[in-house]
Amino acid sequence: MKRRYFNKLISASALTSLPIMGTADSKSWSLEANIAECCSCAIPCPCNFGRSTKFKCDGTRLIEISQGYIDGSNLAGIRFIVTFEMGKWSRIYADNEMNQNQINGFNQILPLAFKGFAKQAKSIEKTSLMVERERNLIKFSSPQSEIEMKPLLGMDGGLIKIDGLPYKAFYNYIQYESVKHNHSSLGTKWSHSGTNGFTSKMIASG
Repeated sequence: MKRRYFNKLISASALTSLPIMGTADSKSWSLEANIAECCSCAIPCPCNFGRSTKFKCDGTRLIEISQGYIDGSNLAGIRFIVTFEMGKWSRIYADNEMNQNQINGFNQILPLAFKGFAKQAKSIEKTSLMVERERNLIKFSSPQSEIEMKPLLGMDGGLIKIDGLPYKAFYNYIQYESVKHNHSSLGTKWSHSGTNGFTSKMIASG
């Protein structure tokens, strides 16, 4: 599967349950989420610009829903990490600090707003997540993935901001680079540094 098609799936669909139980249906939903991601692509990642890559793409994405609803239920506070090989598989790690209402919302929204990740999930588990933000460093991790990323600065020493990207997950896009991007799970292991990273806002509804 080409990444540009995969991006359309994950930005126009949903969040799933433990395990995946929901399906895309007529439920009304809307959300805004903050995203941080590193992948194995060189900077800038062509996938985020609507161009596919011929190379293997290993990625880890942090998704934190800041506001939203599904059938009137509040989605704010849902947080999870997705580690993936683009177009092949994903592993989804839901924050074990979410309350039952947030877990219920997670179960409903995953197959709607994050369909690509949900359909390719090898595993979905509730576990401990770590997220830290410093002035020039973002760190986040699950038991199997560890990410550190820093802003890639422009000629004037400021942030590199990109507007007009073709997916609903890429508003307020800021270019980062990986400091550390490690993953180890059954049959899969990688370690990357100096590769593509970004932060953005996802705004989507259905």
